[in-house]
Amino acid sequence: MVDRQYSASSVRQLAARVERIAPRDPARWEGRETVPGAAGLPVQVSAERGRQLWMVVGMFDRAVGRQEMPGRAARTVDQLFTWAALRPFWELAVAGELRAFATRVGRPLPLASQRVVLDCLRMLAEVVVPDKRVRLPVLDQAELKPTVAPGQLTAVYRELVELAERGPLSANGTSIHPDERTRLLAMVAVVLDAAPRSGELAAMRLSDVGPGEEWVAVTRRPQNQARRGVRQADVAAELGVAPSTVAYALSENPALRRKVSEQLRQDVLAVVARAEQGPRVERYALREGTRVALRRWLRRRAELVEPVEGGKSALWVTVRATKVGPPGVSILPQGLGQSFMRGMSALNVVMAGAHGWEPMPTRLEQLRRAVDVAPLTE
Repeated sequence: MVDRQYSASSVRQLAARVERIAPRDPARWEGRETVPGAAGLPVQVSAERGRQLWMVVGMFDRAVGRQEMPGRAARTVDQLFTWAALRPFWELAVAGELRAFATRVGRPLPLASQRVVLDCLRMLAEVVVPDKRVRLPVLDQAELKPTVAPGQLTAVYRELVELAERGPLSANGTSIHPDERTRLLAMVAVVLDAAPRSGELAAMRLSDVGPGEEWVAVTRRPQNQARRGVRQADVAAELGVAPSTVAYALSENPALRRKVSEQLRQDVLAVVARAEQGPRVERYALREGTRVALRRWLRRRAELVEPVEGGKSALWVTVRATKVGPPGVSILPQGLGQSFMRGMSALNVVMAGAHGWEPMPTRLEQLRRAVDVAPLTE
């Protein structure tokens, strides 16, 4: 059935391989074959990765037969993974010539989409020609987004603490809902004092707040178990880099390792080491301004969770109805990140031109990386 979808024999063979690791039939999904993961350990692809792999199969189907591609690329699947075929394929893909929709053909692929295609090519090469060293295109690694300059952090912190005591904020048609602002300011203050990642922040409970709001406890639970078979995307999410960057850092090939800085490679290895040790709990002292912002949020939080049935232990909860439930339910990591982005974007508009205000990053990871904190020893 899969073979009849594509005109070239090589693409039909590729589709048959992908069908085994990402079957289109939902009834066969749980029995899908594994692929080599981080450090070569077998893993099953996620549903999202499966969709991406089929996207790349379609791109190959549109590429084979074009004058830029060698004629032998239409014969067997292994010919698709020669440099003679991958080089023009990559150039066509990056230029947007292999898009599925005719109205979008010619629009260059953004960097994030290029990373997805490259990651899929790497995975497919390991499945199609596992014993062959395949030359893959090289994607320039974008630098991490800049963080807040260290010298600005004190001024920004002081301004945030003052904001916690002010009334409603609005400017130029942009406003911040009072409850969202209360939660946002408490979150930012905690990040400045404890530097939790988004997943660690979302996982915090009321029991993680010390008496008198003197400290907070952060459970350092790395999202990846890189050498235990979890996806490289999880490693990348924790460090805020591309999955391909993690693959380079963990590679046994010196040429690939040189594609990333030694500092970044050490960061990847450090995360792996922490994952192997399991989660650990660290406590961080809170400054007076953070206590003020946190107390204000805790008061409002108590009102939000009052009508909610079930568990009420989450520190950060929703302030309005969402698809996950009514106000007062636990906020998920993704929702927390989106809330942070919306809130900081609005706050930057509202505070633009205010004395001493420097635009804040809209991604929590950028703010977290700017902070240098140390846990309490006792």
